[in-house]
Amino acid sequence: MTTESAVHTGRTALGPFPAGAPRVPDAPHVTAATIDVDAADVQGPLTRVWESFGYDEFNWTYMPTGKRLLKTFTEFSGGGYFVRPHYMYCSGSGFALPHWGSGNVYHEDANGNPYYDFTLLDQAYDAIVDNRHHLLVELGFTPRDLLPPEAAELTVVSSPTAYTNYEAGAWGYPPNDYGKWAGLISATVAHCVERYGEAEVKTWLWELWNEPDIDYWRGTLDQYNELYTATVEAIRAVLPEAKVGGPAVTSGGLDFLKGFLDYTSAHNEPLDFISYHTKGCHFPTRDYKPFAEPADEQLSPSSTKMLYDLREFNRLIGSYDAYAGLPVIVDECDAAVPAHFGRYDNRNYSFQNTEYYPVFQAKLMKKILDLNATETAQIAYATSWSFYFEAERYFEGTRSFLTAGGIEKPLLNAYRMLSLLGPDRVRTTSDAAWNIAELDHTDGSSMPEEVDALASRADDGTVTILIWRHTDDQYQTSDAETPVTVVLRNLPPGEYRLRHLRIDTDHSNSFTAWQGLGSPQDPTTAELTTIHERQGLEEIDAERNLTVSGDLTLDTTLPLPSASLLILDTVGVSVTAG
Repeated sequence: MTTESAVHTGRTALGPFPAGAPRVPDAPHVTAATIDVDAADVQGPLTRVWESFGYDEFNWTYMPTGKRLLKTFTEFSGGGYFVRPHYMYCSGSGFALPHWGSGNVYHEDANGNPYYDFTLLDQAYDAIVDNRHHLLVELGFTPRDLLPPEAAELTVVSSPTAYTNYEAGAWGYPPNDYGKWAGLISATVAHCVERYGEAEVKTWLWELWNEPDIDYWRGTLDQYNELYTATVEAIRAVLPEAKVGGPAVTSGGLDFLKGFLDYTSAHNEPLDFISYHTKGCHFPTRDYKPFAEPADEQLSPSSTKMLYDLREFNRLIGSYDAYAGLPVIVDECDAAVPAHFGRYDNRNYSFQNTEYYPVFQAKLMKKILDLNATETAQIAYATSWSFYFEAERYFEGTRSFLTAGGIEKPLLNAYRMLSLLGPDRVRTTSDAAWNIAELDHTDGSSMPEEVDALASRADDGTVTILIWRHTDDQYQTSDAETPVTVVLRNLPPGEYRLRHLRIDTDHSNSFTAWQGLGSPQDPTTAELTTIHERQGLEEIDAERNLTVSGDLTLDTTLPLPSASLLILDTVGVSVTAG
């Protein structure tokens, strides 16, 4: 094995982007918008890039709240999400903390012979598979019994609240025996095939490590590449059709990714997908100011920065003829980092409680689809690194789908809206949209205010249109709602039922409901009932029937920020697929 010193670049940004997007208080608003939808112009299948999420706290997967959240995703989507937990191979007690967990699988007896305990792994994977989701198996990290001698060099200052050397990051060192590591991999795959069946496990994605370009990996690029070979051989020895890939680098890992792809292409290594990450901001964190005080500088995430990252990585991947057609998995694709920081660490994380975040996420997914239309390499999934956190205060502001008390945050409603889109994308334009071509001459500014849309058609003729008004400035407000005209052309004539769902400060918003009750940190049963009643998707207008005989025009207004979902269900329409 190669033993040269590891060199990491750290978490950096590509292009001219600051760590957080500053305010532009006098930025112009969109005063009117027209959306044009051609229901007959099918652009192809609507790639459901949003159907993936992941999280650090492996052991929360099978906690009662974790299992309920997995079930909730199944109830509104039918299942099929790829779920990616960290720390499956870490040694430990099986008790999760924010940004830490342990599967405690690998052990050695007094003679150094490996043996395995899949008890915790089974509980986590059962919870995922039982809810009809699939595993994006992140194979990491080094079990304590496989640490190399140099791991002892990692020191941690002793204190009543400090992790030990192992939890503090010794797990990031390469295994001391790649043969024993390979044995662990083979045993895991064989166990999963036996427990869940070969057909299910063939759907899974097997990925080596996480962010090896920073200190998740305390080895070298050469050592990672060698471990990839050993890992893939071990997987394919048990399940020849298993889908394997990596390297899940950060946005600062472009050179690491190139070194990995140079290695795999030169050695003809199996590679079924390529993964990397992007984040929209990293605020100066944990300032510990009085809670009533605002942030020293008002900052926001930048979707433009994220899209720039995606394009740069995809262009690198597309430069390899052998890899240009492989699925790209952006298996951490998030507005802010880290996931476990909230509004009490820095007030700028407050957007993770509000309607701002679900609209940001819906907008981002559409722009990713636009990027796919312009680039050779195609993003198959954009993973939200979000789940939930145990022992939080209500609306802590962390990046999560639930807050304390099992209350669903507005973010979850973005995924509900996206799940209601049909299987085919139809041609949709907006005269007030930001265009992906703006990346060609970006100066590092974040995305300005826009009104844009994503529309779909189902086999039965149902047309669904997701529309939003958003700007990459969580502090920007507008006294006026923007009038939006939606023109639907080439709808088959007949009767339709129109539903109008909305996310804004007054709709589909448990956070606003909680604030309206005085922001209680010990809500009564009645108060919790009131909040829970407001957590799902809500209609802004009563549903109504429409008779269509030509072009249909629908008018609405959008506050800032907000998202509307217009669903035209066929009632008395005979539809010919085309």
